[in-house]
Parts: sequence; structure tokens; C-alpha cells
Amino acid sequence: MGDWQALAAAHRAKQNESIPAEWRLDKNLLAEISGEGTDDAGRLVRSQAVKKSRLLTEKELEITDNFTATQLLDKIARRELTSLEVATAFCKRAALAQQLTSCLTEIFFDEGIEHAKWLDKYLQEEGHVVGRLHGLPISLKDSFIVKGQHATVGYVEALRRPLLDDTSTLVDMLLDAGAIIYCKTNVPQTMMTADSENNLFGRTLNPHNTKLTAGGSTGGEGALLAFKGSPLGVGTDIAGSIRIPSLCCGIYGFKPTAERVPFSGNTRGPFPRLRIPGGVIPAAGPMGNSVEDLELFMRVITDMRPWKYDATVHDVPWRRQETAGGKVLTIGVLPEDETYRLQPPVRRALDSAVEALARAGHKIVHLPRDDSRSVALGAVLGFYCFGLGGPPLDNLEEEFKEPLIPSVKRGVHPFGSASFSIPQDLDFPQLLDRITGARSEYSDSWKRTWITHDLDVIIGPGAQHTAVPHDTYGNPVYTLVWNVLDYPAGIIPYEEVRKEHDPHHVKATAPFDPHYDPEELHGAPCALQIVTPRFRDEECLSAMRIIDEVLHRKQ
Repeated sequence: MGDWQALAAAHRAKQNESIPAEWRLDKNLLAEISGEGTDDAGRLVRSQAVKKSRLLTEKELEITDNFTATQLLDKIARRELTSLEVATAFCKRAALAQQLTSCLTEIFFDEGIEHAKWLDKYLQEEGHVVGRLHGLPISLKDSFIVKGQHATVGYVEALRRPLLDDTSTLVDMLLDAGAIIYCKTNVPQTMMTADSENNLFGRTLNPHNTKLTAGGSTGGEGALLAFKGSPLGVGTDIAGSIRIPSLCCGIYGFKPTAERVPFSGNTRGPFPRLRIPGGVIPAAGPMGNSVEDLELFMRVITDMRPWKYDATVHDVPWRRQETAGGKVLTIGVLPEDETYRLQPPVRRALDSAVEALARAGHKIVHLPRDDSRSVALGAVLGFYCFGLGGPPLDNLEEEFKEPLIPSVKRGVHPFGSASFSIPQDLDFPQLLDRITGARSEYSDSWKRTWITHDLDVIIGPGAQHTAVPHDTYGNPVYTLVWNVLDYPAGIIPYEEVRKEHDPHHVKATAPFDPHYDPEELHGAPCALQIVTPRFRDEECLSAMRIIDEVLHRKQ
């Protein structure tokens, strides 16, 4: 066994010991509840693996299955539930999620439960909550730093560093608001692929179908939330890293305008990324099981005036929107890119949603194709921005002192189909000027579209496909475009792959994209993406609520 392998194995053993012995299931029971050898093999959500495990009590099942984060906060404040009851229930469910999907990295359930006891005592003695997130367990992507815990972001070499004695700014804010931090979640090596796998913690599996990717780079969070092992999670997004796991795992996710939520104090991997003028800026944002909970997170954080914690954050308090039920939206439908064609179930879900919204009285505008604002062009611009702001990917194995995972080895196709290229002989200032100029023209084209059609929101796919087999996720053009523009964007789960509705195999139309196989993908969640212009985060979430209510109205 090599040096890096021994180091990784020791840390995994320590991770396993962080789960109380009475919460660890033997291999035979794990195989049984995962449906091994049955038609439901690996379909953990549909087969009710949690209930079959008998790990959670009936009350703990009710707490984790039946309430949103917003409802849990209300019940804790009214003393209908204790923080300890809620924290214990989600810790147990997260422990089971880890054993079935490998979604966690650092596990500190004991600390979370002790904090819950303190919060209960405070509420009893003082008669009021600590803050607006009092007693709510919140899980975090591994890149967030928690005092006394590693933040390896999937690099074995990072274990050689001492334990961290600091916290990310956002973690400080969550704790000040009364939240309970109890675990961190898995990411891919480099945090730049859509498969959350690394040599330290292994591969995160999708609870809807363990043969499919959970997405990345916030894939552990997506899997944990889909398994209901967390009521609310926090991820980061620079090309779709919140939205890709959300669409793959059938949950809700929101990428806000960059720098409305603090990002400072996060681990960004072994190499620092340069911040360049006109570059793509990463954003931190919420992931959960309802639009209401995404809005809760954004409202609490922005109302706390995050600028007081982090000088780089925009000091923009949350603006309340009108009640969701009464507003008629003008909705632009994103045209399908001719290169990155939608797979049949994705197209069906989008068409079905548009029809439902039209019936509900909303104005639908089918946007025409336009090369000046195509998603393929947006992705090309994003790719060039990453090339300027990120480290070279040559000799990574030598730098990491460990092998590359398959999705990193596979690389990323440079979106060569779009009509934009840069001469190879430009120096850096010329290159920067060319890219920032092209990005400005791209932004102007989208601004004109918005104004011409008087749009409230745009609706489109989160990707050209659903969750797909491991290491086959295509180019993230339908998410990356909104990072390039710095538009807020959210994911709503809607519909799923049904082999009887879309029975024919379809070959991919773009390099690196996966094929559509109805048997392989049957049951995978489908999703919609809702988008608004910069700093219209409030409008985006309000529209998501309106759209979600229409689409999930009981028939």
C-alpha cells in the first residue's frame, strides 16, 4: 500500500468511528435495505431504505420525512420539538446515508448534539431563541471550514496539514443565527467535475439510483438532502456545482448573485485561483427540499448584514416580494441549443411545465435562437475565464501525490462548437481584453432580450440530460452560462424519466455528452431551471415559488 493510500485508509477508519456504534449497520443488512438482487437495487428513495433499516424511531422518521426546515424552526420555537430531538433524528439519518451513499466527509455528530442540548437549555432559561435558525441542523459542502475539522476537499495530501483553527465567514454567521453544524459533505477531486469522487472518501452515489451520478461538485450535499439526512444544506457554484447535484438528486437548489452570500474563508483546493477582471466568481447558496427553505436561508443571511462579517459582500438587505399566489409572470422559454440537444425526458418535462404555466394564466414567450446569446457561446466564455483564473491541469498527479479520478482524467471538452475563438499569439493583457470584451457583448445581448420581451424570468433545463451513469456527465452549458452572466438561478425538481413515455435510445449530439438510454435512466429525476438578472435574487425565488405551486398542484 502506497503512502497516500495508507493515509486515506486511516482517515476513513476515523470517519467510520465518528458514527456511533449503535448506528452502524452490518454489511448484510445494508445489502438487504439497498435492495441488492432485486428490481429496486440501488433505488434507495423508492424502496424506502430508511424505514427498512429500523434505525430511526417513528418520531424520528416523522421529523425527517414530514417537515420542511421552516416548519421545524417553528416547532422548535413553539417547543413542540426540542433541538435535541431534531438534531438526533438528522444525525441518525445522515449516518445511514453515509453508509449507503458515501456522501459525508467530516462527521461531528457528537458536537452537533451537544450544541443542541445547549440550545434547548438556553430556550428554556431565557424564554426565546438564540437566532432565526435556532436548533436547525445544517450540513455544509466540504470546502467550508469548521474549527477543529479538516477541509481536505478530497485531496489526501491535505491530511498532512494541521487541523484548522478557524471557520469560514458563513459558518460563523450560521452559528450566530443558532444553527447546528454537524457534518460536511463530499466533493470531487479538483471540485471541477460533475462526479463527486476522490481518493480519500470515495464516490458519492445517487439515492434515486446508485448507478447514476449524484452530480458535483456539491454532490455529497445533493445525495444527503435527497436521502433526507439534512433539512438544509449549503453548497458553492462556479459552473453549476449547486444546480447540477440538485437536478441529479431531485432536490431544490439556488445559486444567488455572487457575493450576496459570504464566500470568504473557504478552502479552494491546493491551488489558489486568481481573481481576474471579468472572471467568473463563485457563489455560495442553499440546497434543500422546498423553495420556502431556500428563501429562508437567503433571507436570514442577508438580513444579518453579511457585510459586517465580510467586507467583500454586497450590503443589500433582502427585499420582500408580493405573495406568490397573485402575480402573473412573463416567462421566457430558453431555446434549445442546436449542439447541446435536450434528451427526450428533459424536453418533455420542459414542455409539460410550459403548458401548465400557460394554463395557469402566465404569459409565455418562446425566445428565438440567437448566436449572440446561445448557451454554447456562454460556456465558451466561461471556459476561457477558467483558463485565465485557474491553475494549469498538467502534471496534477505529481502535484497531488495521488492518481487522478476518472472524471478528472476524462477532462473537459473546450465547447468548440460555438463561433468564438481567440488567436494563440496574444499576450496576457490582450487575451484578457478580448475575453472581457466578448463577455460584455454577451451580457448586452441578454440585456436586450430581457428588455425587448419585458421578461420576469426565464425557464429552461438545468442540463441537456438528467443524472447519468458515473463519469459520463456532459458539458455543463445550461448552468455555466448563468455563472458567466452572474444571474441568480434555481432548480425545481419536476417529472422523471419514464421509459414508457420516452422509449427510444438517442445518441448524444455533442462531444463528451452521454447517450439517452431509457432502461438505464428510468426513474431519474428531471428538473427545471429558473433565472432572473443580476441582483434579482428575490424575484427569482418568488417566481420559483409561483412556478413550483403550479407544477406541483394536486391534480
